[in-house]
Amino acid sequence: MTRSHPPQDTPATTAPLGSLIRGHRLRIGLTQRELADLSTISVRAIRDLEKGKAQRPRTDTVRLIADALRLGPRARATLEAAARRGSRAGGEVRRLSMERAAPPVPLYPLVGRDAETGVLVEELRSGTERLVTVVGLSGVGKTRLALETAARLHDAGLPVLWHYGDGATADCLRPDDDPMPQLADECARFLRGGGVAEDGLPELADALAALDDDGNSSVRGAAVLVLDGVDTAALDFGRLSRLLRTFPGLRLLITGERPWNVPGERLFLLSPLEASDPTAGQTDAPAVRFFLSQLRRVRPDIVPDEQALADVAWICRRLDGHPAALGAAASWLTVCDLSTLRNIVDSDPAPLLDHLAGGPDGSRLQVRVSRTLAALPAPYRTLIGVLCEGGDGEFLLQDVVRLTGRPLPECGRLIRELLVGGVIRTSADGGRSAFRVLCVVRAAAGATAGV
Repeated sequence: MTRSHPPQDTPATTAPLGSLIRGHRLRIGLTQRELADLSTISVRAIRDLEKGKAQRPRTDTVRLIADALRLGPRARATLEAAARRGSRAGGEVRRLSMERAAPPVPLYPLVGRDAETGVLVEELRSGTERLVTVVGLSGVGKTRLALETAARLHDAGLPVLWHYGDGATADCLRPDDDPMPQLADECARFLRGGGVAEDGLPELADALAALDDDGNSSVRGAAVLVLDGVDTAALDFGRLSRLLRTFPGLRLLITGERPWNVPGERLFLLSPLEASDPTAGQTDAPAVRFFLSQLRRVRPDIVPDEQALADVAWICRRLDGHPAALGAAASWLTVCDLSTLRNIVDSDPAPLLDHLAGGPDGSRLQVRVSRTLAALPAPYRTLIGVLCEGGDGEFLLQDVVRLTGRPLPECGRLIRELLVGGVIRTSADGGRSAFRVLCVVRAAAGATAGV
């Protein structure tokens, strides 16, 4: 009977030897010490092989490692082929390992966010911040910002490991033959309290440090770990501290719906795209450019003349520049014209939040926003309800004091928490410190109230 092999038993045939050994070892949860004991090969030899320092392993060495890893015929053949390539390629193996530690490829160009990307890249590249958590409402573009930041950091020479959390989006090309995600996933498991044991931490740090062994990085001894769409409540800060101490060059970029609230965390609030006041004739805001990019994909026949730009600017303003809401609204242009879309947005934008191309998942934006609202403390939900009943205008800190009857400091903290949750955004109109509840939040609150 022919035995079938699981996917993890058939890694890429062109991967370097060190990455293959490390990937198989981490997959089955072995430390370098444990692999050395099982294979009767020294820890130093295992470490040198994984780092790519040992380029000409003996045939017996490769066989013993394959036996200890319990590799099937295909994986064993791949390992032996990699060893033969390593003997010929020399330093090429280490260069390939470095080049493959790269982030996923985004599906669409980034519109706007130049300032946000620049800040994140500089802070992580320089090491000014070693733990950055990007938070914001679902659909605001956290993953896309992280992809752009990671790509620029990789271009600057930093190895980038990418882990997909349960809340990660699918708007990128995920590599299916790269051994590096195995290391990223092992780091994530370690931070959740699982994965390698505490005594295996040095080996995990060695694997991270090995990403930079070829000297191509402009920032020596540094690497970036991205945890996209993770639940920060499930992460262990004690383990993070030990990992950062063991590998001082590690930087973490996290995207999620809520901050970790731990020492040293740099909280990065991501608001929707800027949507300028259309009555002032401003039609070149980032939100407008984003909507036009969606429009070209749906209705390339629509010419963005002066009237069309005015309609787009109005739609963007009404939807608060929220990228997912703008994308959903643009999908409706397959069944209506631009002026009709504007009229619907003016009257009741809630139905437009269902993306027509989304199939059964078309309403997931409202579902996720509703979940965010439900997770808020009762006083916060009550305030959101009162603000929604008062219309769609702006409100000030003094209005919150008046509506809640709470002390000023408490109202300040309340507004901050709503900003962190992404359910409100600041408004710079008039030069005042004003705020407004996002349209998608109003729609979700209205749907909840109607149940």
